[in-house]
Amino acid sequence: MTTDPIADYLTRIRNAIAAGHKVVEIPASKIKVRLTEILQEKGYIYKHKVYTNPGKVSSVIKVLLKYDRQTKAAAIVKLKRISKPGLRKYATIATMPSVINGLGIAILSTSKGILSDKEARKMHVGGEVLCYVY
Repeated sequence: MTTDPIADYLTRIRNAIAAGHKVVEIPASKIKVRLTEILQEKGYIYKHKVYTNPGKVSSVIKVLLKYDRQTKAAAIVKLKRISKPGLRKYATIATMPSVINGLGIAILSTSKGILSDKEARKMHVGGEVLCYVY
């Protein structure tokens, strides 16, 4: 068991892309489901579904990864964990990161919930920078 579930989530997606898998299963939590919803909203994955196992306590998120049909390249080039349990990174509206000049997204945990950097700017909130996606 890992002490950082978000890093485990990102690593599972990273490994699935490196192996060329189309579907990846990830143990579910509210944070992971919201991260997956943001990735789907921004077009980095096709879709996801949360499955609850009747006999088991935990549920699973199945994520359908997105690839280019011609080049077979994944829509997600890089997933980078920013704020870690040993060193938290926070951003205000003024210090909000811009990932690759707006081509990528930063995902933040704010008082309004888990948001992308563009949504956080629109709502005028800062928070903990969880990861970069591009």
